[in-house]
Amino acid sequence: MANAIVTAMVAVSFGSYATSTFAGENTAWIKFFAALIIVVMTVLNVAGSRFVAGAQTVIVYVVLGILAFFSVVTLVNMHPSLLAFSGYPSFQDIISSVALTFFAFLGFGIITFTAKDLAKPARQLPKAMFLALGIATLIYVAIALGVFGTLTVDKVISSGGTAIAVAAEPTLGRAGYWLMTVTALFATAGATNAGLYPAQGLSERLAETGQFPPLMARKAGGRASNGLLIQAAVCLVLAVVFNLDSIASIGSAVALVIFTMITAAHLRIRSETGANLLMLVLAIVAAGAVFVTFVFTTLIHEPASIVTLAGILVLSVALDYGWKHFHAGRTKNVQLVH
Repeated sequence: MANAIVTAMVAVSFGSYATSTFAGENTAWIKFFAALIIVVMTVLNVAGSRFVAGAQTVIVYVVLGILAFFSVVTLVNMHPSLLAFSGYPSFQDIISSVALTFFAFLGFGIITFTAKDLAKPARQLPKAMFLALGIATLIYVAIALGVFGTLTVDKVISSGGTAIAVAAEPTLGRAGYWLMTVTALFATAGATNAGLYPAQGLSERLAETGQFPPLMARKAGGRASNGLLIQAAVCLVLAVVFNLDSIASIGSAVALVIFTMITAAHLRIRSETGANLLMLVLAIVAAGAVFVTFVFTTLIHEPASIVTLAGILVLSVALDYGWKHFHAGRTKNVQLVH
């Protein structure tokens, strides 16, 4: 569900840029373009992982190149006074906003789902993870400095999802705006694809271990993974039916809970993985502290979000318990018959 929320939000971001490009101010097209990119990327994933990987590689190179160019141009021409500490919010609000940063990094867990496609995953996965996090962090920080060193905070807020394109305009003119708009279309399309890509492998693996019903691992028509189709359907519903801005905080809270619980679970198998104890504890403390701060600074003012978060947690536990109970009972009956 967390991944579906992330993917749907990225798809809606694609819809915002596509609408500004092809439909002007008519915001009614946003959901149409969001649904369109989800459907297109689902079809690409059904076509085959090799084809998807090739398309994704092209997208990544294009986006990285243009974002690096944008960062250099805006940093060279930025106004340092716009970054003055006097304009910063309170420290508590800054810590609370880190929850959205965790949310942005949630997708990097997808890298681990590619293990089956790697020749030497034990060596390649850590390298891929650290390189991806390092490169993305560098670009994230450079873009943030470039945007807020070019535009006022009010202007960034009023620009909404197209803030990066607006920030390019003062230096590069209207051509810069369109360049960053096209880049954003590539980036959000690639991110939507990245959100859908792991659905098939993850569903198959969890079905093998009894975590998911076998239905999730089957293929419709012998080609399309049910897990992928279900994930795409959930993303479509979220993107088309809900106002995703209002549930962004839910996604952030769920991401923090997931990070904290997975790391805590890792403590139990640390002897098998050889993980650094200090690093695990530091991760739990960091994610836990941000989650608590986020709850008492943001979620406390959004009763509907708190209820929704609690509902997601209860539903997740109920579905997990219900399936395992049913699966265990069916296995026992089969054994008795034999």
